[in-house]
Amino acid sequence: MIDRAQVLQIAQLARLDLSEEEVERYARELSEILTHVERIAAADVTDVAPTAHLALAEGTLRADEVQPSLARADALAGAPEASEEGFLVPSPQA
Repeated sequence: MIDRAQVLQIAQLARLDLSEEEVERYARELSEILTHVERIAAADVTDVAPTAHLALAEGTLRADEVQPSLARADALAGAPEASEEGFLVPSPQA
């Protein structure tokens, strides 16, 4: 299902440098995931009532509490390119 070329294309879009072993492993693992999705999609759900909205369930959210955030330098440390203001990303028109 997912071949080597597709994994390499996804890796390029995500700016990932994958080894040959990783490319082969991800092709295999992503194909397995898609196989499971196909099996789920093939399930007969004609007698199953549709779920309108999961947000109607009560008690699923925690209260908002102020917590310390990640320091800017730490957040930007792994970015390929960054500025004082944040991440630098290539323009989609480039």
